[in-house]
Amino acid sequence: MCKLSSILETLEFLILLGYYCFEAFILFICPPCKKNVAGEIVLITGAANGIGRQVALNFARLGATLVFWDIDEEGNKETIKLAKENGAKGVYAYRCDCSNREEVYRVADQVRKEVGDVNILVNNAGIANMKTFLDLPDADMEKTMRVNIMAQFWTCKAFLPAMIACNRGHLVSISSGIGLIGTNKMTDYSASKFAIIGFLESLTFELQAAGKKGIKTTIVCPSFINTELSTGIRWSNSPSVVQPMAPTLMLPAPQLLYFLAQFPAFTLLCPAQTGCLRTPACFLLRDS
Repeated sequence: MCKLSSILETLEFLILLGYYCFEAFILFICPPCKKNVAGEIVLITGAANGIGRQVALNFARLGATLVFWDIDEEGNKETIKLAKENGAKGVYAYRCDCSNREEVYRVADQVRKEVGDVNILVNNAGIANMKTFLDLPDADMEKTMRVNIMAQFWTCKAFLPAMIACNRGHLVSISSGIGLIGTNKMTDYSASKFAIIGFLESLTFELQAAGKKGIKTTIVCPSFINTELSTGIRWSNSPSVVQPMAPTLMLPAPQLLYFLAQFPAFTLLCPAQTGCLRTPACFLLRDS
């Protein structure tokens, strides 16, 4: 009886797996309608420049109410100006040091009072040191982890309860191709980006187990993008992405409710490649 039960469970698993794979294939060929974000409150951390600013401008064109967090107040002002030029109606900016837990919670309370409950949270803030592991001061390693991953814990803790209450919302985490495969002089950065994937995957399963299927999650893993943050970082065998193109490639992921989005798409194969290849070949793939 026990053996029969195991066989039936295995068959059920294989049937469901086949169904979901077929569904994914159909949706790849015929993508669903994009999510309408008009009127949604979208909070973007690290919005003062780079990817954060470009993502903000794309959401501005879609009619979202925008909330910007950054420590660069002048950069925030410029992003506000550009967002309004791109059609944004409601735009709010706050100075927030995402490496400071108390400040994250304080500014989150301020946003709830002054703007409302956040519907889409885009965790984009990040820093990189670009030093070898033994040359990295401990304080710099800790700062990287606080900004790149701990801040995502804190922002999700701040805004997720309201999403859970109405079973509606979207968490978007910007990881990196380096969150899928490590590279030279990026030990702390790579560790933080790997952590983002593990964090949001686990949180997604928690929400599913709690029956909160109305809350969507998306992890975005871009390859190297031409921003100030990525200066000097590059796999010699991997193409970089021009900064203005990045949000155009990135934004459809949360709109189409993708869980994991990687561009260029071929880099999704990197973890599989490194698991199958011998060490010299792995070094060739990530040569920098």
